[in-house]
Amino acid sequence: MSVLLAYLSTLSVALYTLVALVAFAANSVLCRMALSVQQTTPLIDPSSFTAIRLTAGALVLWLLMSLRTRRLHTNTSDVNTSDVNKSAANKTKAAISVSHGSFLAAGLLFIYAVTFSYAYVLLDTATGALILFAAVQMSMMLMSYIQGQRLTLLEVIGASLAFAGFGYLVLPGVSAPSIIGLILMALSGCAWGGYTLLGKQSRKPLFDTGYNFIRTLPLVAAMIGVVWLLPLFSVVEPMNHLILSPAGILLAVLSGGLASGVGYALWYQALRGLTATHAAVLQLTVPVIAAFGGVLFLDEVISIHLSISASIIFLGIGLVILAKPKSITINKLT
Repeated sequence: MSVLLAYLSTLSVALYTLVALVAFAANSVLCRMALSVQQTTPLIDPSSFTAIRLTAGALVLWLLMSLRTRRLHTNTSDVNTSDVNKSAANKTKAAISVSHGSFLAAGLLFIYAVTFSYAYVLLDTATGALILFAAVQMSMMLMSYIQGQRLTLLEVIGASLAFAGFGYLVLPGVSAPSIIGLILMALSGCAWGGYTLLGKQSRKPLFDTGYNFIRTLPLVAAMIGVVWLLPLFSVVEPMNHLILSPAGILLAVLSGGLASGVGYALWYQALRGLTATHAAVLQLTVPVIAAFGGVLFLDEVISIHLSISASIIFLGIGLVILAKPKSITINKLT
């Protein structure tokens, strides 16, 4: 029985991880469609895209949390009124009323989202992906090392191989990056790495993610206020100042409500069964998934270049997953 439960737990972690990574890939595609500078005029400006994205994510997650809370209250009200059941009901209500998430996680989420949006106005897809996922992997592994997690030789080889395959995928399309874009995207990757590591502590992924999104809303309001006021104090027109179109708004809503809100909640759920190293390396599959998405939905072809890159990445990830992690932990995240 215990073997079956362990198998089901592993299967659920794999499923949550897969769906979350697909959501990340979809999010990248939606962001690039909305913010692409290759268009005559972008469909939406970076600040508006970020604001709508985070607001839509907060709204969708709030609705899901409300449905979940209502179901818990309904289940509680259906039980008998014995002392034992009253105690269980009180515990359930207490669990619902406990504050979830954290201001630190919300701050990292906001930094990731806003720097991601502005960076992709200055960078092309391949360059942005290389900088972002390099920053994510390096920051997560560095923070994990500081916390006491040590990699085995096989994990080092696997992670290096996966990153090499990722570099092989994007390098042919990489151009000399804008310095500002590079800094913004590197900051975005580091913020996402920190947000992911905080997610390993999550016990209620839906509520933690939901409250993290809700806590970003004051920061969103402040950002929009600054963007609106900026032209009043500057003789230079801000970059892509307040561009809105129905298509851009729709892409931002889809990015925030589905790819970000639901995707990040599933990611927090998956992190409960992943090591920091696994989480860092697995995210290198996102550009590959996005590329195969182009094959399925945009009639693009599978190139030899993509096939070789995907094979190298998945081989590296396989080595990391098969490696037995060292049981050395100096500190735990607090």
